[in-house]
Amino acid sequence: MKARPDRESLAAAGKIFLVDDEPSVRRALTRLLRASGLEVVSFPSAEALLADPSLSASTPACVVADLQMPGLTGLALQDELVRRGLNLPLLVVTGHGDVPSTVRAMKSGAVDFLEKPVSESDLLDAVRRALSRHREINDTRQQTGLLQARLDRLTPREREVFALVAAGLLNKQVGFELGTTEKTIKVHRARVMEKMEATSLAELVRMAGRLGITAPPPKAP
Repeated sequence: MKARPDRESLAAAGKIFLVDDEPSVRRALTRLLRASGLEVVSFPSAEALLADPSLSASTPACVVADLQMPGLTGLALQDELVRRGLNLPLLVVTGHGDVPSTVRAMKSGAVDFLEKPVSESDLLDAVRRALSRHREINDTRQQTGLLQARLDRLTPREREVFALVAAGLLNKQVGFELGTTEKTIKVHRARVMEKMEATSLAELVRMAGRLGITAPPPKAP
């Protein structure tokens, strides 16, 4: 028997956006989730959810949606969330599941595909995974924002040095690529390390990878 997720840990985890066109299902799932200490906001349709201004909040959250609904279906809702750049994990709950729908939902990023009647433990386990995923997404986005702010401190020449150093070139090689001396590159490199707040070359390389910085093709010798 699966262990029931800890209520206190779920309560601190975030918000659940529940979408189902059947009032009785919304009431039942809302009671179940709230009984576990979760914050729940329910909607009768995908369109109503998409009109909610709190949908874009940075608080960890997930969407629990029925597959077959009038108007936008659960899969169409998932597509629209992706189109809007809302990285909200989606749990699809349905009484009409089929293999193609399951495959499409999972390929599009759905955390889980649960068939009605869904058990309490299965739903809460899936919610826990979804909230954990959204927290990781938010943390990554915040870290990338901090790195971008540091990158903005660099001068154009320092950015060039950053890209080449992160690509593994030695100071002498960077100097050749940029048409300057090794001594000058050492100064630029020190400034890059300071402004990016990197404590090692390995950390600087990881920063470049996260920011998508790549070096141009090397000059012919």
